[in-house]
Amino acid sequence: MAMELFNYFRSSASYRVRIALALKGLDYDYRALQLTRNEHLQEPYAAVSATRLVPTLVDDGQVLTQSLAIIEYLDETHPQPPLLPPDAVGRARVRALALDIACEIHPLNNLRVLRYLVGPLKVSDDDKNRWYRHWVETGLDAVERQLAARPSTFCHGDAPTLADCTLVPQIFNAQRFGCRLDHVPQVMRVFDACMKLPAFENTRPEACPDAA
Repeated sequence: MAMELFNYFRSSASYRVRIALALKGLDYDYRALQLTRNEHLQEPYAAVSATRLVPTLVDDGQVLTQSLAIIEYLDETHPQPPLLPPDAVGRARVRALALDIACEIHPLNNLRVLRYLVGPLKVSDDDKNRWYRHWVETGLDAVERQLAARPSTFCHGDAPTLADCTLVPQIFNAQRFGCRLDHVPQVMRVFDACMKLPAFENTRPEACPDAA
């Protein structure tokens, strides 16, 4: 039975998992949810995922949530090619880079937060976008310093890792919201290297079946 991935084409967390699945050459059934129509909050999906967030991966009846946990699960169950380095220090660095994006940047700017800003808090669209750009630009600056301290083809070494799976979707969103990126040349160099690989290019938001 093929794995099922419940996701939204513009969700950066979903994109992370699509990249990992592609890097490992794993087949899956694509289950689209339109977050803008709140399909993730409706009962059919609630029966699948208690969190009602995306992505959710269903593998042989096992329901897995949270993108980084899903990717590490895939790395353990399908070890080749590895998405974490063989050494403990390397694994810690890759996880730290991924968490710098997934925990320090992304949660401040996901759809739930942006909706709350313009809804109950009555923030203008211009101020919402300023909020988005501020946290993305300052967060990527921290990633830039780490990459500059130890430059390599990808975030860590000469092959993509969990960190690259996390970095690329964040850059897509940064570009969509008009964030400044000229201050992070190492980040953009790694992004360009990733986008030369089919696993990143073929799973980008615009290539998804539910892309609007």
